[in-house]
Amino acid sequence: MKVLLVNKFNFIKGGADRYFLELAELLTTRGVTVAKFCLSHPDNLSDKYSRYWPSGVNFDNWRWSLIFKYAGHIFWNHEASKKFERLIKDFKPDVVHVHSIFHHLSPSILPIAKRHGVPVVMHLHDYQLICPNWQMFSRGQIDESAKGGRYWRAIGRRSIKNSYFKSAVAAAAMWLHHRVLKVYEKNIDCYIAPSRFTANKVAEWGMDAKKIKFLPHFIKVDNRGVVRCGDYWLYLGRLSEEKGLDILIRAMAKTGSRLTLKIVGAGPEFRSLSSLARDLPMAAPVEFLGPKQGFEVRRLLAGAYAVIVPSKCYEVFGLAALEAAAAGKFVIAANIGGLPEIFAGEPQTALLFHPGNINDLATKLKWTEAHPMAVAEGGAAARDLVRRRFNPGDHYRALMNIYKDLYEKK
Repeated sequence: MKVLLVNKFNFIKGGADRYFLELAELLTTRGVTVAKFCLSHPDNLSDKYSRYWPSGVNFDNWRWSLIFKYAGHIFWNHEASKKFERLIKDFKPDVVHVHSIFHHLSPSILPIAKRHGVPVVMHLHDYQLICPNWQMFSRGQIDESAKGGRYWRAIGRRSIKNSYFKSAVAAAAMWLHHRVLKVYEKNIDCYIAPSRFTANKVAEWGMDAKKIKFLPHFIKVDNRGVVRCGDYWLYLGRLSEEKGLDILIRAMAKTGSRLTLKIVGAGPEFRSLSSLARDLPMAAPVEFLGPKQGFEVRRLLAGAYAVIVPSKCYEVFGLAALEAAAAGKFVIAANIGGLPEIFAGEPQTALLFHPGNINDLATKLKWTEAHPMAVAEGGAAARDLVRRRFNPGDHYRALMNIYKDLYEKK
């Protein structure tokens, strides 16, 4: 089978990009012929199909002189559609699997696949398909105000980066794509949701439930070595408001824990979180280590006592929690979104706390620190859970069944 994978980046910037790259490797090693379609970017990994890729723009470094180029990428990227059609004709895929395309590649590529009779699968890595605010989180809380097609509500709430203008652009793009062109409704054959929560949420917001398939992420488990408790707490992820790090730091101050909290990642809340950690009476230091990849992450996981995932937002899945469990680490996670599904039915592997509740998190931290034997046994059970439920082999077989079903129906 020949599969064309589509994603805006060919390097790891977030969880969607990581899954995209790991999926490409998984399919290739199982004998599937894979091509990629991404934006051109200086950080991209080399790829033999990069000559087909359209130019990119940097939305992180906003410049008003490029406003028309930004608009083209958000509303309808003509360059992407032309180059995508060229790749479709040359590669002749059996299936197109779309990942993160919003605000960069745009949905302009979707009718091209339909025109050539190629079924399209879209992976739901966030809530951008249904909501202008892809996190469904603004002003410090869950935000479902745009439900029912009321995209304009994102403007008044400044849901996108606290900006009226950016929120208006995102709302207008949603209105064009869904209400006028119906580009997703007409051109997507199947949606893949990594959690049942996400599947139910997008159906609740009006997407066709019959087109939604549930398929959790996968991860490789390193079976070498004995699971052991380390000597520090660990957080892995973005330093942004929806991730709940302020809750974690305040809870740490309440516990009087003697274990250092190591925070791995970068993001817009770095300064405010650093100040918070300095101002609160902490029994042990909080260390901000910056972004890490590969071996460094594995080394930090190996030395951790437990991993904390304090999210305030609807996590689509929770890759950080899965990565921790795969490393044999006990997890303390917010009971929100897709996170609790990872540990469902096996409570010894994790503790769940009420999202945003400092006292509840502090209580869970105290219990965890006081029970090292349960933490070690829970970490070993978590690693076994991942091996059984989230292994690459099962993921590959389930995904291929989705592909084959769509290919046979075309």
